[in-house]
Amino acid sequence: MRVFFIGYGQAGGKIVDMFLAMDKKIQGNSFRGIAVNTARTDLMGLKHIEMKDRLLIGQTVVKGHGVGTDNVTGAKIAADEIDTIINAIDMRGTHDIDAFIVVAGLGGGTGSGGTPVLCRHLKRIYREPVYVLGMIPAPEEGKLYSYNAARSLATLVKEADNTFIFDNSAWKSEGESVKAGYDTLNDELVRRFGVLFRAGEVGKLGVGEMVVDSSEFINTLRGGGISTVGYAISEVTTKTKPKKSLFSGFGKKKEEAESPLTGEDKSAKIIGVIRRAMLGRLTLPCDYTTAERALVLVAGPPNELDRKGVEKSKSWVEENIAGVEVRGGDYPVDSSYIAGVVILASIGNAPRITELLEIAKETKKDVLVSQERRSTMFEDAVDPLFE
Repeated sequence: MRVFFIGYGQAGGKIVDMFLAMDKKIQGNSFRGIAVNTARTDLMGLKHIEMKDRLLIGQTVVKGHGVGTDNVTGAKIAADEIDTIINAIDMRGTHDIDAFIVVAGLGGGTGSGGTPVLCRHLKRIYREPVYVLGMIPAPEEGKLYSYNAARSLATLVKEADNTFIFDNSAWKSEGESVKAGYDTLNDELVRRFGVLFRAGEVGKLGVGEMVVDSSEFINTLRGGGISTVGYAISEVTTKTKPKKSLFSGFGKKKEEAESPLTGEDKSAKIIGVIRRAMLGRLTLPCDYTTAERALVLVAGPPNELDRKGVEKSKSWVEENIAGVEVRGGDYPVDSSYIAGVVILASIGNAPRITELLEIAKETKKDVLVSQERRSTMFEDAVDPLFE
């Protein structure tokens, strides 16, 4: 799948930087991307996005210092400078891409405000689908960030073709430094989506028997709404041949003595990996039974990718979601692990989103009350010097 990434804001820029680093490391040519920001220092901190692909906007308004978590200003700047952003995208070439992925943190100002504006214009201009990979803040990050995320998300579900959510609160660990915590979040995110977006490409091990190409991905996400991704890995264990002894071979056929893991063992391992991917930590914890569609991907060494295991995995997922559309396949890679990735698309029930919206409602009431209090503070005071 050929993806055009747009990292919008600080968090989005860092994650796109990591996607491009991964692409360079494996000598792939599937990803291209730009970073857009209102803060100059955030753009300067990137390592793998070329300087010509870093776009500073809103200089006449915020002078390169960011919008300070004000997503209304972030949206206004995006609307004012949308032609500049679209021109920057066109300069990098879009004729051969399969999808746009806009990556942003939804709790700040630049990303949460500008991403819905950009999605609206991308959908109007291009035929390719526009997806969002959005990070929502943990409740302890503060009510303002939750309020920003709720407003941004409520707009995004109407403007983007589908929105992947990554919940920061589901991935935090006790005792981590700020840097280590965000590095862990970003690594998890890039690992999961990196496997998904590379599936279907032709590598040195060829293509899968059941190829997951861009059309499978696009059809899975065509219903809109929000989606979540599960991921699990299992180490490949290769049986070593026993040492030959005086009686080796007696009572056994030669093929049995030298046989590797049986097909049933491989099938069971693949099914186990997919079960753990779906029932374990999702990018957005949710009621997986409310998903309308799903995509199942198994990646690993070609001799471990058992067809029966992949098909049974798809059947198991189909039995456990609301819809009946389950696509899937395999992706051969040179690795000592088998990885299972599951997209649960168009989720119907996510308690974390409900909680986010409740926090946003409370915050809106608190803001109105504080404004009233401020306006009445000096009503009965002394006369001002002048009107």
